[in-house]
Amino acid sequence: MPNGNTLHEVLTAVFQVRPIDDLPELCVLLWERALEPERGAWSLPGGILGDDEDLPTSARRQLAEKVDVREVAHLEQLSVFSDPHRVPGVRLIASTFLGLVPLGADPDLPADTAWHPVSTLPRTAFDHGVVVDHARTRLAAKLSYTNIAFALAPDEFTMSTLRDIYCAALDYQVDTTNLQRVLGRRGVLVATGATAPPGRFGGRPPALYRFAESRLRVTDEFAALRPPT
Repeated sequence: MPNGNTLHEVLTAVFQVRPIDDLPELCVLLWERALEPERGAWSLPGGILGDDEDLPTSARRQLAEKVDVREVAHLEQLSVFSDPHRVPGVRLIASTFLGLVPLGADPDLPADTAWHPVSTLPRTAFDHGVVVDHARTRLAAKLSYTNIAFALAPDEFTMSTLRDIYCAALDYQVDTTNLQRVLGRRGVLVATGATAPPGRFGGRPPALYRFAESRLRVTDEFAALRPPT
């Protein structure tokens, strides 16, 4: 919103766990800048806050208009980036958001837009790489004490698939049995009664689960998932 010589933009770090070389990776949605400044660098989707918009409405509009993503399973505000020199020219304050897309969803993206593994980001414009790091840290923290993984998982999944989602988002290994025990104790998961097809080596068909809720809920405010020692 114009305020003297200051403009206000909205940026969203949209994450999805995607298979990269047959391994699950946490990826972020970026578009390649065609004009200066920072031509050729990769940017988070976003734009100027409209005079008649609140911040979440602007974030959803920008995702639809800029990268043709019209559905996110979860969207929440992160923080404000207000360094006077974060971009050249007129001062631009950024309100940032975290958005999550479930595994298996495949939005039809424009030609200048792509998913990039968070672990190997390309050159990013301005402070957008910092925003991605901040969003990833927020996601990892919330995986400890909320049911936010519902927004990264498909409607139904095996425990090994859910473990892969947690491992990709947290960037360390998680034990499947312990994960099932913790989430079961918190009342987060529901067994569907159905099974997935057996793996390529045969064996018992794995059970399918779903999340009990598809909205954010604190499940254990004192919990903290930690990497193995």
